[in-house]
Amino acid sequence: MRIEYDASANMAYIYLVDKIAPGEAVRQVPAEDNTAILDYDSDGRLLGIELFSARRRLHPELLSSAERIDGEPRQPSV
Repeated sequence: MRIEYDASANMAYIYLVDKIAPGEAVRQVPAEDNTAILDYDSDGRLLGIELFSARRRLHPELLSSAERIDGEPRQPSV
């Protein structure tokens, strides 16, 4: 599992598999509370989770170790 984090958008992507190939996520399902989008493959397996309002929903340790995709450096672990 790995996590990408975009602080400017306050969004995170949680990869449940090492890599998701282009076109592999064929079904996107919004969570019931609209806090996330669940990505599934053609066999119905969960590949990853796009999480909205990540700062509020993820533990600070997870966010500090996440791969930053907004060009900002990682924050030091507390």
